[in-house]
Amino acid sequence: MRVVKHGLQIHEHNGEGYLPLVDFESWRVALLNWEAELDADKLTTVQRHEETDEVFVLLSGRCVLFVASCGENPEDIHGEFLEPLKLYNVPKGCWHNHALDRDARVLIVENRETTAENSPHRGLSMEQQKKLVAIAGELLG
Repeated sequence: MRVVKHGLQIHEHNGEGYLPLVDFESWRVALLNWEAELDADKLTTVQRHEETDEVFVLLSGRCVLFVASCGENPEDIHGEFLEPLKLYNVPKGCWHNHALDRDARVLIVENRETTAENSPHRGLSMEQQKKLVAIAGELLG
């Protein structure tokens, strides 16, 4: 971060992966860029946030958001190809993950208190992993 005239803060993230950029009171803004573990063939888990929704906005590149049921276990996985500058909200308790291409940049807005302790992960079966790869192949090419 750099601070410029009049107290304006400017943030950027050009590296790989997820980086929180602004935390304020109860919310956080982060950027998610491609990293190897976000290739569809590397996805082995989904996660859910037990205390908050999570918002995704595709800024550039391509991203598939995978969403599963909101129950105790992830079932019925579907893929949604994110369109640039549209807001996608994953409700509290819904299992999800995402695959990004190398040029993808995704803005994330979430509760500042979103942590590993309130965001459990569940392993995917081999069948579910194959489904993710197939969906990503159709949507990302």
